[in-house]
Amino acid sequence: MKDTRISRRTVLGAAAGAVGAMLTKDAAAMPEAQALKGRIKQSVCRWCYGRMSLDDLCIQAKNMGLTAIDLLSENDWPIVAKHGLICSMANGPGGIADGWNTIANHDRLVREAERLLPLVKQAGYPNMIIFSGNRRGMSDAEGLANCEKGIRRIIKLAEDLGVTLCMELLNSKRDHHDYQCDHSAWGVELCKRIGSNRMKLLYDIYHMQIMEGDLCDTIQENIQYIGHFHTGGVPGRNEIDQTQEINYRRVMQTIAGTGFQGFVAHEFIPKRDPMASLREAIAICDV
Repeated sequence: MKDTRISRRTVLGAAAGAVGAMLTKDAAAMPEAQALKGRIKQSVCRWCYGRMSLDDLCIQAKNMGLTAIDLLSENDWPIVAKHGLICSMANGPGGIADGWNTIANHDRLVREAERLLPLVKQAGYPNMIIFSGNRRGMSDAEGLANCEKGIRRIIKLAEDLGVTLCMELLNSKRDHHDYQCDHSAWGVELCKRIGSNRMKLLYDIYHMQIMEGDLCDTIQENIQYIGHFHTGGVPGRNEIDQTQEINYRRVMQTIAGTGFQGFVAHEFIPKRDPMASLREAIAICDV
């Protein structure tokens, strides 16, 4: 994704930077590599560990049994490949505030998508993220129609290449005020209108707990429209342990029970030792 995504994460990334000195970079000091059950394919979002080099994050993640790093731009892909990992969600065109719900953005977004999608395919990655954009007074109906119109211009290419477009569900209550794709029903309706197996939702569990709750039933009822998940503790987007309100083990059991084959990527800001918190999160979700 372009630098617009980096700006999206600036505030949260600063918090992640505060724990940078705690990061363990000596691979020899790491605990023995753990074997996972594999019912949930887990990944980790790179931006949460901004003070850690991507090389070091790859070493640590691989040692914990992960096979992928989330939310990377094309310049980072050779690094994860060097470590035998993949990018589970490639950054795409545009940013959160200026997305597909604005027709004036379509030509620019289409051009960049047409450039990126073949690169994602060539790298062997499954998904590319997209965003609705902010409302700016636009009705939900108009936003749906505009997103449908724009995404239809690239969906055939995504189908031909076998890359899934994933529009992220974000909360507009606390973190991304005015963002339009802020409820699962809106996102599901968009997927139904596009009518392609290559158009899915990135269901961010943290964001949807804030906006609507009812996580397990919503996931079960709409799993065919979900291509990817993100984690994060509520409130605060910190560890997904007993300090927050979501029962992540129960949510993961629900996801595994649907037969979901995509990735669940950890996108929380650690308040404690970052690698210890990530290892704990992986264990919680390994159902």
